[in-house]
Amino acid sequence: MDTEYDNGVNRPNATPYDESQIQVLEGLEAVRKRPGMYIGSTGPKGLHHLVYEIVDNSIDEALAGYCTHVEVEILPGNIISVRDNGRGIPVGINEKLGIPTVTVVLTILHAGGKFGGSGYKVSGGLHGVGMSVVNALSEWLEVEISREGKIYHQRFERGNAVSELKVIGNSQQDGTLIRFKADPAIFVETTEYEFEVLQKRLREQAFLNAGLKITLSDLRDEGSPIKEEYCYEGGISSFVEFMIKTRGYNRLHPQVIHISIVDGDSTAEVAMQYNDSYNENIVSFANNIHTVDGGTHETSFKTAITRIFNDYARKHNLLKENESSLKGDDVREGLTAVISVKLKDAQFEGQTKAKLGNTSMGTLVNQLLNEKLAPFLEETPQVARAILEKSINAARVREAAQRARELARKKSGLASTRMPEKLADCIWSDAERTELYIVEGDSAGGSAIQGRDRNFQAILPLWGKMLNVEKARLDKVYGNEKLMPIVVALGCGIGDDFDISKLRYGKVIIMADADVDGAHIRTLLLTFFFRFMRPLVDQGHVYIAQPPLYKISRGKQHRYAFSDEERDRYIEELGGSADVQRYKGLGEMDPEQLWETTMDPAFRTMLKVELDDLTAADETFTILMGDRVEPRREFIEKNAKYVQNLDI
Repeated sequence: MDTEYDNGVNRPNATPYDESQIQVLEGLEAVRKRPGMYIGSTGPKGLHHLVYEIVDNSIDEALAGYCTHVEVEILPGNIISVRDNGRGIPVGINEKLGIPTVTVVLTILHAGGKFGGSGYKVSGGLHGVGMSVVNALSEWLEVEISREGKIYHQRFERGNAVSELKVIGNSQQDGTLIRFKADPAIFVETTEYEFEVLQKRLREQAFLNAGLKITLSDLRDEGSPIKEEYCYEGGISSFVEFMIKTRGYNRLHPQVIHISIVDGDSTAEVAMQYNDSYNENIVSFANNIHTVDGGTHETSFKTAITRIFNDYARKHNLLKENESSLKGDDVREGLTAVISVKLKDAQFEGQTKAKLGNTSMGTLVNQLLNEKLAPFLEETPQVARAILEKSINAARVREAAQRARELARKKSGLASTRMPEKLADCIWSDAERTELYIVEGDSAGGSAIQGRDRNFQAILPLWGKMLNVEKARLDKVYGNEKLMPIVVALGCGIGDDFDISKLRYGKVIIMADADVDGAHIRTLLLTFFFRFMRPLVDQGHVYIAQPPLYKISRGKQHRYAFSDEERDRYIEELGGSADVQRYKGLGEMDPEQLWETTMDPAFRTMLKVELDDLTAADETFTILMGDRVEPRREFIEKNAKYVQNLDI
């Protein structure tokens, strides 16, 4: 077949593609043009990332042994101030560029002391773009450097220096102060910082750097300023204790196991403790960066503890010769652990630094566990036995779950094409175009079935409250009359059998009443998806339907309101006098109303369930659905301000 090349010359109104179309972005212009490439997004997550980039530089000073205190302030107008007592950014003239070094650091990408120089042996900010990116994305930024007895100052606007570096005073201590205001032209969604988001990150950094004091102050409300100080001499051991206490777990052994090793410029340390829950909670860090997707250090940790506990169990006859070895999931049940490695020339996957790639750190972590954890178990047999009793019990439950699964396959049609009796399936079979509504109650389910578009919308009614899986292992899920119909309808299995490629619906939509019972059902279902079908959530398939709270009518006109404020606005729009119907449940809506308010893709409102922070999500589900009352009470009291006063 002949191929005809067309450069656009002969097409009418064609845009020429030649050298004039090639743009060369100079300085920090590229950052402002494509900010998402550098900070991930221009939403709230990217906004807070600006603070992290500046704080990370102060943390690097602490890692180098020169900084003991970092002060972060949220000032009125959402201005951020970060001060440290490190060495202060160098102010001397850069020989190559002929401008002060601090100006180079703040205006040129990939300029810093982390590219093979002797300034930092270990650093989280490896790419050298942090401070310059913050400068580029700020409406303005000011830097004050205390160094060698003098205070230097310079101001920048949208990445460009608008003043010379000059001496403004004297100082008896060294350090750096940076103040900046995020540019609303870049962060169009919001420039308002959330105290709790910054609090979590800064407290985490204090745990990872034993003895470093980090202060966070919120001074936006002059009448009620907030100030918190974090300093943990116990380091990551304190981190483990904090996570267990926050979740309200009972400890399986009294002390945190804390081991560490040093090899040249590299260090690895692990803190771990077992509790009475059924969930594992392992978080890993490399150079203080949270490696959300793990990496060589986390993989080696999981492999090593599985081997070490199996070896101990065999040696001490806790596992008989005819018994199968423990699997990784068995050994990690109820484990809370923090893995922290620090190394020179860390290799991360991308600017987000989500996964560590250095094979040497896998080797070092493996060596650490062989040399320190194995002897610890021999020296503390009561701790080893307590852990192994739980692990062996987990293995037996896993085997029971396998038997229950086979039984469930026979009883519920899990392995066949037979769908649940209550499922009203859709006509189309293309998962990219179909959706499953999991509806609370037979009455609402009946309305949804009548009101839906049966081409692509399937309905599965539920009745009553289902099993709280936070308090149950997988063997209790199989055969459960409330949960198994969901598993069968979705078609992708649960636990180790989960296969997202077999998912029958692209959207899984939870539709429950807008009351306390409905909220409980939503939470139970979300807990189930999170614990046993997590890829369903990770890959964005789970949604929460938003039925209206009110119907406002006057004559033939009517509006649906999803909040009290919206109700009041519609009443005013309809002339100030109108009939207001408060929906106390989905069952009060007829099929037409349910379709036009909650199910019609052209008008409905849905919340997409996303996991921005896996650790925080795990903690929240444990607090809300676990056995402990006190953590749940504290959570409710803390978050009560976010709950509307609804007439329910």
